[in-house]
Amino acid sequence: MISSENRSDFSASCSSATEEARAKINLALHVTGQRPDGYHLLDMLVTFADHGDRLDFMRSPTDEFTLSGRFGDVLAGDSGTNLVLKARDLLRAAIGPLAFPVRIHLEKNLPIASGIGGGSADAAATLRGLMRLWGTKLSAETLAALALKLGADVPMCLESRPLIARGIGEKIEPVPDLPAFAMVLANPLKGVSTPEVFRRLATKNNPALSLALSQTADWLAAIAAARNDLEPPARGLVPEISEISTMLQVHGALLTRMSGSGATCFGIFASMTAAEEAAAALHDARPGWYFQATETVSGGA
Repeated sequence: MISSENRSDFSASCSSATEEARAKINLALHVTGQRPDGYHLLDMLVTFADHGDRLDFMRSPTDEFTLSGRFGDVLAGDSGTNLVLKARDLLRAAIGPLAFPVRIHLEKNLPIASGIGGGSADAAATLRGLMRLWGTKLSAETLAALALKLGADVPMCLESRPLIARGIGEKIEPVPDLPAFAMVLANPLKGVSTPEVFRRLATKNNPALSLALSQTADWLAAIAAARNDLEPPARGLVPEISEISTMLQVHGALLTRMSGSGATCFGIFASMTAAEEAAAALHDARPGWYFQATETVSGGA
């Protein structure tokens, strides 16, 4: 339950709230080890895109959950495992009976299980939105613990700003010097099994992410010198990842890499105009795939 000193925060509750669930982009992902419980140890350089899902929250006589967006139909009938509803219920349990019923609408614009943190971003946005709707605050420690219960990526998505994450993702360090990038996100809309990607890793004790990354003036070179250790095994499972990376390069990307466990790849471009032109050309070439021009947030935003 929420502590008594915070109960007065409920007086600030509102009738509606909106939250953006930004796509999470792994600019680098180094697998550095594995814990005895099976969780892999990671070093990740992460940023967030302006593009993502959108969640609307409103007071309601009863709890409701509705969906729209390009990928909304994929989640229909999946309420038992949806992270939005798990986040709602977990936060309500922490707050208690003053957490009134709510209607949640999710506009699902990000592909499902695509390596850009869509479900985790939705869960984090739910925590942020419902705290505003219910007019309450939790301590940073309590909120971080709730987020981690929902998934290793959720604490990062709560931040939604450039960061380095270590451990299983819970050890977070802001990166205020990371600039914004013009980017194209690209996904062949073919699923990748994250457990199978990790199973196929040739080595699970790889070099860590260099701390110099957080102090560099040439971020593009620094990112290029880093890795996504999950990309080689993912390419073996989904050959389209190699194809989509080549397509991004052909259309002018300065740097390409897979995000997370895939299959979404990103290309960094010299300008938003170049990114938008590339996304349009790629869509014409593969109209059934997912291409999105976007700009990432800067560390100083």
